[in-house]
Formats: sequence, C-alpha cells, structure tokens
Amino acid sequence: MSNIWKTKPLGAYEADMKKSELKRVLGKWSLTAIGIGAIIGGGIFVLTGTGAYYHAGPALALSFVVAGIACIFAALCYAEFAALLPVEGSAYAYAYGTVGEVFAWLIGWGLVLEYAMGSMTVAVSWSGYFNKFLKIINVELPYYLTNDFATAKQYAVAHGLTEPSFAFNLPAFIIVLIVTAILVKGTKEAAGANNMIVILKTSVVVFVIVVGALFINMDNLTPFIPDEKMILQSDGKMGPAYGFNGIIAGAAAVFFAYIGFDAVSTQAAEAKNPRKDIPFAIITSLLVCTALYILMSLVLTGMMNYKDFGSIPDALTAPVAIAFEKATGMDWAVILITVAATIGLISVLLVMMLGQSRIFLGMAKDGLLPGMFKEIH
Repeated sequence: MSNIWKTKPLGAYEADMKKSELKRVLGKWSLTAIGIGAIIGGGIFVLTGTGAYYHAGPALALSFVVAGIACIFAALCYAEFAALLPVEGSAYAYAYGTVGEVFAWLIGWGLVLEYAMGSMTVAVSWSGYFNKFLKIINVELPYYLTNDFATAKQYAVAHGLTEPSFAFNLPAFIIVLIVTAILVKGTKEAAGANNMIVILKTSVVVFVIVVGALFINMDNLTPFIPDEKMILQSDGKMGPAYGFNGIIAGAAAVFFAYIGFDAVSTQAAEAKNPRKDIPFAIITSLLVCTALYILMSLVLTGMMNYKDFGSIPDALTAPVAIAFEKATGMDWAVILITVAATIGLISVLLVMMLGQSRIFLGMAKDGLLPGMFKEIH
C-alpha cells in the first residue's frame, strides 16, 4: 500500500526525455495552433446563442470574461508544470511527480475519459454539421445512418416511421477513421493539417466579427445587463435569467467552449523547446480564443436581439449563421458558417485523439497500462 503514495522523481522524467523516441517537430506556433484548434469548435457557433437567450442577454460578453479569468488560472498552473516536467502525460505526469501514484492513476483515467468522451461528442457534432451541409446542397442521408440506435428509434416514433432494426452514425465513424489516418501518418503531418484548419476557421470567425460589426443595432445591446426575471429554460422548467446571476450562470454554460487548451501539454515530448514553447502556447491560445469569444458574443447580440434566439427557428442551434443572415441579408452566410464549423470541428477531433494517445503512452511507460501502449509507430 505504501507504493501507491510514491512519486516519480524529477530525474526519472529527465531520463524519459533523453530516451524518448518521439520526434521534436513542433514549434511554439504549431503548439499554439493545437491549442486554438482544440478550443474553437462547436462552442463558438452554438453556445453563444443559448448563453445569450437562457442566461446573460447582451452581457454574455461578461460571461466569457468571467469564464476566461477562471481558465487563465488553470492555464497558468498547466504552464508552470509544463515548464517543470516537459513530458507527455499532461496532468497525469504532473500528479505522479508531486502527489503520488494513486492520484496519478485516477487523473490518468480521468484524462482518458475526457478525451474519449470529448472525441465522441465532437464526432457526433461533426456529423450533425455535415448533414446540415448536405441538406443545403439537397442531399439527405437516411436518418438511421446519421444517428445511434436509440436516437433513430425516437426519431422514427416522432415522425410516424417504422422503427429501424439497425442504426449507425456513418459520418461520425468515417471522420474518426480519416483523423486516425492523419495521426498515424505522423505528428508533423497532423500539425500541418491542423494549422490549415485553424487558419480557415479563425478567418471565418474574424470575418463574422468584422462584417457583423457593421450591422450592429445598439438598441439590441440596451440594456446591456437586462433585469433578472424567470423564463422557460431548455429543460422545460422555469428558472432565473439575466442580471448578475445570469452573467455567472452564463459563464458556467460557456465554460465548455474553453475546454482544450490543456491538450497542448500532452505534446511536450514533441515540442522543440518544451520548457518555453508549451507555456507560451497554452497562454497564447487561451488569450486569443477569449478575445474572439468576447467579440463574437458582442457582435452576435448586437446583430440580433437576444430575445429572438428563442423564437426564430434554428436560432439556438445555429445562432451565428441565423443572426448573420437576418442582419445582413447574406443568404450565403449560412453556407459559409456551416462549412467553417464542419471543417473546424475536424481539428478539435484531431487534437483530442492526439492527446488521448499521449496519455496512453505516458501511463504505459510507468507500468500503469500494458506495454503495447508505449510502442512507437
């Protein structure tokens, strides 16, 4: 039992760094792109609408500030540990070097669960955006090939269709195979693909912010912090919204949009200068995404009144596209934003799966997983 409290000495980490078979091919900007690629996903295209309507109104920008401040403290902790222990494993490795094996084991499996569930969620979200894009070009896949069995069964009952005997989310399965193929090709190639996707989706976000700012109606931002009142929430129950409490509730709701910056630390063994580049990438990616989130929420609630997100069809599921279309009259904006979200989610999935494999590698090196997981392709 005494062994479960043992910590891994710093010298052992130094030895791991020297004999690592991973290639140091990632510079600070590639690492920063990994952070941005993981953070900017469906959250910026979806949570902005639900956060404004159900929680904070125009003050959603303040919710992003509050959530960003909370994340900065976590990011500083990651940056400090990454500079001290620049190895793959992220929080698992940091726990093993400081508080003991039992905590490292628990945190390691927590990370495995985080990246696994995150990858599943993103793959399904990608499937949803991809199907939305197909409908724009008048192509529609059968519902039993775009949903899991339980969801497909519910869909069939709701629409008076014969219940399917088989259902499988084919697009989600295919995108996982494609991303796996990119990752197997090599870290340098995966980082290159991620860089291109990040440039594309960040450019679209900046485009929406710049062009959307020209169509802001100041009446939609007044009052900036609406008076608190009871409204029908997404769970079908009445609940408080707006005011100061709404800002805090909004911060809790949009916090999910920030998840991903910690994935940068899993790439420490492949960073060219991990002690400097990993902290730089973690902090920079978080600051860039926080700024984009704040500006996007201001533009979005300025283009369309926050109350309208609950009354206009699809405004809660695709708030950016709908607000942009209603305010500017540019019908092609829906296509542009849908394509950007579809392609952008690929980089989120790529970083999640990349981080997952490095957690397996770190745990296997320490004997907490079978040795097959430490073999380098």
